[in-house]
Amino acid sequence: MSSATALVTRLDTSREANFRVQPHNIEAEQALLGAILVNNDAFYRVSDFLLPDHFFEELHRRIFEMTASLIRAGKIATPITLKTFIGEIDLGGVTASQYLARLAAEATTVINAGDYGRTVYDLAIRRQLIGVGEELVNVAYDAPVEMAPREQIEDAERKLYALAEKGRYEGGFQKFDGALRLAIDMAASAFQRAGGLSGISSGLRDLDQRMGGLQRSDLIVLAGRPAMGKTSLATNIAFNMARAWRGERQDDGSLKSVDGAIVGFFSLEMSADQLATRIVAEQSGISSYKIRQGRITEADFARLTDVAAQIEKLPLYIDQTGGISIAQLVARARRLQRQKGLDILFIDYLQLLSGSAKNGQNRVQELTEITTSLKALAKELNVPIVALSQLSRQVESRDDKRPQLSDLRESGSIEQDADVVMFVYREEYYLKGKEPRPGTEEHNKWVMEMEAAHGLAELIIGKQRHGPTGTVALQFDADVTRFSDRADQSHLPERLE
Repeated sequence: MSSATALVTRLDTSREANFRVQPHNIEAEQALLGAILVNNDAFYRVSDFLLPDHFFEELHRRIFEMTASLIRAGKIATPITLKTFIGEIDLGGVTASQYLARLAAEATTVINAGDYGRTVYDLAIRRQLIGVGEELVNVAYDAPVEMAPREQIEDAERKLYALAEKGRYEGGFQKFDGALRLAIDMAASAFQRAGGLSGISSGLRDLDQRMGGLQRSDLIVLAGRPAMGKTSLATNIAFNMARAWRGERQDDGSLKSVDGAIVGFFSLEMSADQLATRIVAEQSGISSYKIRQGRITEADFARLTDVAAQIEKLPLYIDQTGGISIAQLVARARRLQRQKGLDILFIDYLQLLSGSAKNGQNRVQELTEITTSLKALAKELNVPIVALSQLSRQVESRDDKRPQLSDLRESGSIEQDADVVMFVYREEYYLKGKEPRPGTEEHNKWVMEMEAAHGLAELIIGKQRHGPTGTVALQFDADVTRFSDRADQSHLPERLE
């Protein structure tokens, strides 16, 4: 029996005699280290994902760490060069020098170094999973009085998600050619996709032309005063994306979205059934108020059931929990992506979210925390996040009530963190409240203005990091709460900057 094999036997026997041993594979660790000592190029097959902490045996951690340091410094890592750094250690009659020599001598091939490294990595993840489970049990037994069970669940979810996605979002510098390939892939996808969009189509032609679709990792703020139709526009876009969704099964068994999107919708203000009523009204062409009041015919009801049968199959997921914190929202979004998939996230609306309630934190600081967390989440999940936002009342004091960036309510962080800021504006809403006395010249002028503004909605792009700002004209049908493309934009002034 070789000294290396003897060490394995001794280590495993001593541990099993005392306690249940966590998952590990000493032979795989030895084979990997031996392959690297024989040919240092084998190190680069595992260096992008394997760390010293992933090794189960402490001595192997030290060997891998020293080996990595030497190779990265441009030096050769061999049993001879490593001897100085490891020092003299008695391994049951085997010295460190002898053990290193045995690792190199018994290395069979460097071709399988990547497989050995992946085995070591996977077992390390399993050990960390055990650690999360043990910590969850211990905290549940001995939790402080001030720590609510909900906080424990959120903390466990965060740790589990971080473990599941480990290595996927690790920071640090990357070679520019990697980013370049991503940019070319995005351009190729846009070229191949229907409509030639680099992002996800909103289902609104003119908006897509201006923005190229909704881009992944962008935080998009959709703002407006009450009754402008923010929620209606968000539900319209969400439905359009879910209806267009098409996925393809990948070689690894995962499902990749090819067109459209799997949609998550946080409705903090309206209930899920209210949102469903809006979508059903939009698709059936039956007024939502008639549906709520039961003023529908038998034919209308048949049409509603047909539309509902089509909608229920769509990848559209709604969370109607009110008053949740940003930490809860982040945890639920991560869970949805892991379980069902997620291509875009809608939040209705920003001001109904709460922060972490840190001591001394005012509302402006709280909203800054929320927008910063949402931008980080958009990058982490690699999806667009559309967050609805209220505007301050100062809009009402101006003659021209078209919103501006300065009207964003409560915090400049919304404008700062957002990649895109859009405002919904309907002149018709304001004109209705300004009707002059009938029979006067002013009334005749008002009637003409009402006719010109009837059904017209403006979507003002006040900020866009990757493209021009400007105004998109949309048609709005208030009865069925539906936004659609407008055929004639000739009367709308161009507002490009």
